Amino acid sequence: MISSYKVLGQVKPAATTDTTLYTVPASTETVVSTLSVTNMSASATTFRVRIKVNNAADDDKQYLAFNAPVAVKDLLLFTFGASLAAGDVVRVYSTSGDLVFQLFGTELA
Repeated sequence: MISSYKVLGQVKPAATTDTTLYTVPASTETVVSTLSVTNMSASATTFRVRIKVNNAADDDKQYLAFNAPVAVKDLLLFTFGASLAAGDVVRVYSTSGDLVFQLFGTELA
């Protein structure tokens, strides 16, 4: 397998809009290493992160974070080793529309 270390996705979703940050391509496995959440606003806000296995229908069991707080002008870094298969989807949600999400990891094809 060939490893590609990369930025998997970057997005600044509109307020209260569930948005795809990353979808694992066909014939690929991915190891997510870090998720960053940056609040660009002068107000505290909240966010959500979910992983949908094989783009399954929405289900509460998919959430890694649900209405988690992020302070004014703060940066949160989550380092973990989530293993994703082809078709898995990482989705994010911003209450205010002032959050930037970035996902970093390795694609194995």
